[in-house]
Amino acid sequence: MQRRGGWRGARDERPCGGGRVRAGLTQMAKPALQFVCNACGTVHRKWQGQCEGCGEWNTLAEEAGLSAAGPAAKTLGAARGRRMALAPLAGQEAPPPRAASRIGELDRVLGGGLVPGSAVLVGGDPGIGKSTLLLQATAAFATAGARTVYVSGEEAMAQVRMRAARLGLGAADVQLAAETNLRDILTTLDELRPDLVVIDSIQTMWADNVESAPGSVAQVRATAHELTSFAKRRGCAVIMVGHVTKEGQIAGPRVVEHMVDTVLYFEGERGHQFRILRAVKNRFGPADEIGVFEMTGAGLAEVTNPSALFLGDRDEGASGSAVFAGLEGTRPVLVEFQALVAPSTLGTPRRAVVGWDGSRLAMTLAVLEARAGVSLAGQDVYLNVAGGLRVSEPAADLAAAAALVSAMTGQPLPPRSVLFGEISLSGAIRPVAQPELRLKEAEKLGFTAAYVPKQMKPVEESGINLRRIADLPGLISAVFGPQQ
Repeated sequence: MQRRGGWRGARDERPCGGGRVRAGLTQMAKPALQFVCNACGTVHRKWQGQCEGCGEWNTLAEEAGLSAAGPAAKTLGAARGRRMALAPLAGQEAPPPRAASRIGELDRVLGGGLVPGSAVLVGGDPGIGKSTLLLQATAAFATAGARTVYVSGEEAMAQVRMRAARLGLGAADVQLAAETNLRDILTTLDELRPDLVVIDSIQTMWADNVESAPGSVAQVRATAHELTSFAKRRGCAVIMVGHVTKEGQIAGPRVVEHMVDTVLYFEGERGHQFRILRAVKNRFGPADEIGVFEMTGAGLAEVTNPSALFLGDRDEGASGSAVFAGLEGTRPVLVEFQALVAPSTLGTPRRAVVGWDGSRLAMTLAVLEARAGVSLAGQDVYLNVAGGLRVSEPAADLAAAAALVSAMTGQPLPPRSVLFGEISLSGAIRPVAQPELRLKEAEKLGFTAAYVPKQMKPVEESGINLRRIADLPGLISAVFGPQQ
């Protein structure tokens, strides 16, 4: 029988196992369900086909969120913690100790060597050579006297041993394991106390306290946090391999890249023998530093002078070819821009670019037509950076424009000449950073002329003839005018 006043404050007594249990109407709040993107980690309230964060399809996975009465609704309360130790900002700290691998290109990207207690994340396309590089690095550190452990979650120990034998690393004192259970891995490492641990890969690791499948956002986030905490707690350097998406970004939530100290990308084209190890984040050294390797039958070999190799097979008399004096981190690199212009049979001409930003190519074509009168509206345009290198700095605009004009006119650029400069929307050529390093590298390789921005700051006298260019029409008249 219902009490007066409705259901407010009513109780319900139900028999249960011979006893009676009173159940109030107020029940414990159930954890709210949420859907997390496996590619970028964006949280959605309901399932949908496409992620709003990254645009990927069918990447949302269901996870249990926090309940309404959970930790999100609570504060720390009045309990007092311990007092922090504060220090003044002024003062000098000794540089962190580093362990060199004796692989010069790897040590360069790491900022001089591997820092004990650091966490490093290495990403790259499948089959690009990440496992080969890290196996060589692990063997090099072991040869230098470090205690190293290589944990593979994707391959059996027999496969790792076969690769080591092929690379001639079978005698290196490296401890191997094929395991995916994170608890067992950390227990073993806690007893062994190694100096370096390689985890291949983070997507295959599994933490038994997280109710998700291996490779999910929750698992990747939890395992990366545990491994990073172990590195800081024990002073052991941890290198984690991460899978990448089809856009080339490391798969998983972005918080993983924020946890670690260093993020490296291993780049390269399958058809080229060159591989680029690029640092995009480094708390112990410069970012945007690169190391160049060459894939050989005996593994990855260092390339100490990449400019000479990138320009080794260049045909100087061909039209559509321009040499760009670039800068990757602290290293000057000379690469060749190759352009091809052909009449289009399609209603919309093709614009294909490899190794450069497609948006900058579209901007360069628009500025050429609007400011210099060079129209490529009815032409198919192909632009390629030779050697498989990816160029991202705006200083390559001038070299790309010169290669396009050379391909359209059929006239080659002057021999032994380099170019660098940024093109503005007004057609003016803007100065770029560190021209001295670019010119010094060009002079070392035998180049005699350089087309540079007019507003570039004065540099020391060198054996290179500087041709200062103010705008795109000036470039066309200076480079192609006397040859017409």
